[in-house]
Amino acid sequence: MKIIITIAGIFFNLSLFAQNNNEVFSRLQAVSNNGTEFYNIDGIEITKETYTNDFSDEGLKKPFRKYSIKKDLVKIKDTALPFNNYYILKSETISSGINQNTSYYFIEDTKKWLTIVSFSSFKKPDKLFEREFVKLIYNGSIPKEVFTPLGIDSINFIGRKIPLGKSCRWMSINNVQCPYYGQMSWSVHKELSDAQNTLNTHFEVTKLKKAGKIISESEVEIIFEGTQTKAKKIIYDFTGIKSLMVGMSGSKTMTIYYVATEVRNHFVSCTLSFWDNDNINPSGLPPLLEAVMKLK
Repeated sequence: MKIIITIAGIFFNLSLFAQNNNEVFSRLQAVSNNGTEFYNIDGIEITKETYTNDFSDEGLKKPFRKYSIKKDLVKIKDTALPFNNYYILKSETISSGINQNTSYYFIEDTKKWLTIVSFSSFKKPDKLFEREFVKLIYNGSIPKEVFTPLGIDSINFIGRKIPLGKSCRWMSINNVQCPYYGQMSWSVHKELSDAQNTLNTHFEVTKLKKAGKIISESEVEIIFEGTQTKAKKIIYDFTGIKSLMVGMSGSKTMTIYYVATEVRNHFVSCTLSFWDNDNINPSGLPPLLEAVMKLK
């Protein structure tokens, strides 16, 4: 009887583990560029890079320089991971209550090479999630389906394919920019509260930037992917600001929408923006934004 119960318990744990992974993969999106992989999930940007160096003090020197790992940063072995590794946490204070946290995992992979996996966000690091994700990378368990092509003519936007044409480009993972058509970045979250907190933090970080100033802030009713919701709208003024980007574009203001809502049984945080000299349709939005939202 004990043997039967033990076997049943093993199968239950394996089934639960598979369900948890499938849930993670449903929120995960990735792109690969010259061997480096970039992921986005829950407002976290994840990067994976591999060196042919061995896992040793000598092999770590070059990656440490690249990632600006200073000697005074404490590197520890995460004993919850069943392979050679070092864990390092870097935290940069942006303002009171806002920190940019980056966790680095330097691991010896199955080829005995050195792989670095980093997790960067404004949230407190989730060690359990990070460990499980590092294990997925170590075991080669990330499905190909979560990867999107580097050259894009369409995007997978929370389960819906949106055609874009050939002029758009990735600015980072889940951050697409189309010249004169607008820009949007998004992340899929496990909970709506996490999506809302992520947006609130990004808004606060935007307010701290010295490249311009906010001249208008309001809350507006919108239809986002078929769902009626509210968005924070700001107008960012660059008048009098000396910037190469602003000078080349001839723009004076940028309009930004911050949206957190449920879309197709997923919770999403999304930031959408456009310049005052973009191709703005009668709807009041440029084509990229118009593809996912409507003003009421």
